[in-house]
Amino acid sequence: MTANTLMQGKTVLITGATDGIGRETARQLAAMDARVIVHGRSAEKAALVKKDIIADTSNDKLETAIADLSVMGNVRALADEITDRFDRLDVLINNAGVYLTEYIETADGFEKTFAVDHLAPFLLSNLLLPLLKASAPARVITVSSVVHGSARVDLDNLNAEKRFHGWGAYCLSKLGNLLFTFELARRLKGSGVTANALHPGTVNTKMLEKLGMQGKPVTEGAATSVFLASSPDVAGISGKYFSQKRIAKPSEAALDRELQLKFWDRSTEMVSLAS
Repeated sequence: MTANTLMQGKTVLITGATDGIGRETARQLAAMDARVIVHGRSAEKAALVKKDIIADTSNDKLETAIADLSVMGNVRALADEITDRFDRLDVLINNAGVYLTEYIETADGFEKTFAVDHLAPFLLSNLLLPLLKASAPARVITVSSVVHGSARVDLDNLNAEKRFHGWGAYCLSKLGNLLFTFELARRLKGSGVTANALHPGTVNTKMLEKLGMQGKPVTEGAATSVFLASSPDVAGISGKYFSQKRIAKPSEAALDRELQLKFWDRSTEMVSLAS
């Protein structure tokens, strides 16, 4: 199998695929002949991205799915839609994320950064597990960040119940991505579904612009996501954190088994997920 047919016959859902790293990840996987489901909040924008990627890759097996992931009811509706529309899901890439400098409360009463960056991928992944397991071998990939190591964990302030700090909320959600990934991998052992997380690097995206920083191009930023989605080299590898297409060492907090369980249980309660 050549590089441009590496994902032939595979169906991939990428959240937040209308901009930045997600869009480039969709483009590169489409170039490998994957059936890519482009998720976004705007139907018009998703349709334009779909059109552009088809023109760029000559792969017309692209689909769109629309949902505002800050609302857990919409996350549930997205999971139902994917399950109803597609007979298989080989790869789920939890890529969507936000960085906010001000406190915004979602319709569910959650702090928006925590809702979009952690609760949404937590809920979506769990709801899509039956389809992923039926498609095994399958992969769950979550885009975290090296900034997870800067998170300060207060289990009584996960949802900014006591105080809000934009950078702190973002770091906490990225730590949440790893705590979730490692516990999910443990629960998926023997199922044929793997779960890994990654740091994409410092990439030129709208999120980075908000921080007044510059980084590498999105083509490089998408590299590890594409690698984890497509490479035979990571088949069967689960419960790891990757950077630059290599296994990296996460923070001590991310490896804390007790914290993983507490985060999982608290997240389950917050999104009303049946345990």
